Amino acid sequence: MLDGARRVFLTHCDCSEDEVVVLMEMTLENLFAGGKVDHADFLARVDILRALGRTVLISKFREYYRLAGYLFRYTNKGIGLVMGVPSLVEIFNENYYANLEGGILEALGRMFKGALKLYVYPMIDEASGKVISAPQVKVARNLRSLFQYLIDNQYVQEIADYHPEYLRIHPPDVLAKLQSGDSSWEQMVPPEVVHLIKKREFFGYRRSIAA
Repeated sequence: MLDGARRVFLTHCDCSEDEVVVLMEMTLENLFAGGKVDHADFLARVDILRALGRTVLISKFREYYRLAGYLFRYTNKGIGLVMGVPSLVEIFNENYYANLEGGILEALGRMFKGALKLYVYPMIDEASGKVISAPQVKVARNLRSLFQYLIDNQYVQEIADYHPEYLRIHPPDVLAKLQSGDSSWEQMVPPEVVHLIKKREFFGYRRSIAA
């Protein structure tokens, strides 16, 4: 996702590759996934991203427009938010903006007020086997014109350079295999991640004990 987004980003921004700063944002809101706080899981994710050489930004932002507002404080250069199709669908869920007087229009206005673009990685529809890219996302009927406006003006851009073989790798499946002792999970993540998970016994991994 990041590699594909970087290539698209560099074709539109007025900066060199050396000037691009990549941040892996993780929100503390995810600590409460499932109704309980799981600090160990959250910190394990941070350690893994650091092992991959990434800089991690820990935030308290649930909504993307709040994250965008934070980033606008520190640069007047182009900003790209990288996400998958499911996250783009969430952005167009009006229920997320019930606390805003202006609803989804206010949220999107805040998000795109600067030089910000969304770079969207495709997903595969397991039912049909078809790949769904950003322009093919289905939104509510009353939001279709708004969505098309963002597509036409390149505020939302698809990442066309992707690995089709990775689209069927889903985190819940990887986690289930890891916790059940199915070693095939090791082929679904980078070698550095395999090493760290085994060494630190993250996410419920347990070393096999010889009889």
